[in-house]
Amino acid sequence: MTETYTGPGSRELLLVAETVAREKSIEKDQVLEAMEEAIQKAGRSKYGYEHDIRAKIDRKTGEITLLRCREIAEEIENPVTQITLAEAQAIDPALNMGEFLIELLPPIDFGRVAAQTAKQVIFQKVRDAERHRQYQEYKDRIGDITSGIVKRIEFGNVFIELGHAEALLRRDEMIPRENFRVGDRVRAYIFDVREEPRGAQIFVSRTRPEFMASLFTQEVPEIYDGVIEIKSIARDPGSRAKIAVTSSDPSLDPVGSCVGMRGSRVQAVVSELQGEKVDIIPWSGNPATFVVNALAPAEVAKVVLDEENQRIDVVVLEEQLSLAIGRRGQNVRLASQLTGWKIDILTEAQESDRRNEEMKLRSQLFVEALDVDEMIAHLLIGEGFTKVEEVAYIELSELSIIEGFDKDLAEELQNRAKTYLDAQTRHLTKRIKELKIASDLKLLDGLDLDILVVLGEKGITTLDNLGDLAGDELLELLPSGRLTEQQAQEIIMAARAHWFKSDADTSMES
Repeated sequence: MTETYTGPGSRELLLVAETVAREKSIEKDQVLEAMEEAIQKAGRSKYGYEHDIRAKIDRKTGEITLLRCREIAEEIENPVTQITLAEAQAIDPALNMGEFLIELLPPIDFGRVAAQTAKQVIFQKVRDAERHRQYQEYKDRIGDITSGIVKRIEFGNVFIELGHAEALLRRDEMIPRENFRVGDRVRAYIFDVREEPRGAQIFVSRTRPEFMASLFTQEVPEIYDGVIEIKSIARDPGSRAKIAVTSSDPSLDPVGSCVGMRGSRVQAVVSELQGEKVDIIPWSGNPATFVVNALAPAEVAKVVLDEENQRIDVVVLEEQLSLAIGRRGQNVRLASQLTGWKIDILTEAQESDRRNEEMKLRSQLFVEALDVDEMIAHLLIGEGFTKVEEVAYIELSELSIIEGFDKDLAEELQNRAKTYLDAQTRHLTKRIKELKIASDLKLLDGLDLDILVVLGEKGITTLDNLGDLAGDELLELLPSGRLTEQQAQEIIMAARAHWFKSDADTSMES
């Protein structure tokens, strides 16, 4: 080993590092590493940037050591950073090929420029360490409520001082008509934290449902303990909200617990949300019951579920209609968001008219398709038949037990249904050929013959034509109720699949 030379050190250096680390809430070692890099940069400035100069600060004494390193190599490509084995062993016989010759340099007398450069490096490194600490501290707090002081307001966006960090409350994440001034204390929900060059970006919100959920968790011990669970929340920020709750303890009323004695618990949440009205709804696993609860305070007379389309028709008395819909449709809209079901509100008269119209259409379909009179058509509808396919492919025994039917009539009806469907298939197949619909479109899952004809008549004859549509555009082209929203989306994505395959093939070739 070469004899070491240690430049003059100072415990003041360690004291400075400790002070900076304490003020910026970062590790002392990070400050010392920044100082080492600054000294190293000053050394390269003095001896030449091409040299491999390294600096070390003793963690106990604060003494600075400046070193020059050269690699021992067979072929010298860069004489500044490399040295032959013979030359290296002349200085230190213990060295071998591939190792480094480490030489001590005299201490640096920092000039004004070098000192300024070192200062900038230290400040930059400390800032970087501080920003990384902020990110590490807040990235695990996504989903928490935080509190801070309004520092400044720019273009309606509020910047909140959180101590050692700053959060951004965008205008669209604020409750409508909510105004803050510099110095106001604000509570908000942390929904995103990003590490960016200028530091940790902490995004907060006061409009998201999660903010309300967190407020209730703070105000209601039973929610915090997990006895009461918040199932869903729907908000019209600053105006009205609905929250569905359930309890794992049958003896505990979840709604009463959230309301609190004389409304104290819910009132605390309402005050934080600028007077936003909150309806607390008992959750139910039965969709019909849940929807009825969600439409409160309106009273429901009857519900009709369409599970395939996730749709529900709600029948109310005439005098309850405006209450069920709410001002500008607010009540039914929030109930729909809360339950996840599409809700149609009807009066008893409207529901009766709709039922009569559906009965008339189905009756007409069976009369024409099966060549029967209206009485038989009504008997089929009364037994729950809605499509000719159901008559054609049901078990014959189930068809023949209908009151007024016998085996011969059941067989005749089933044969007529199959004949009608065969004729329809031939007609649709011929029409598809006339419309020149592409073969790969015809093979796409979920597109029946009648759908292909409707699309072809609207100019949709290829996979690319179909892929250019959005899901809601496809639904608009088809008869109402022919496809669900999810089915339409799946069909569109299947039509686009060959686009992504082509892109993947191209990237592999390149």
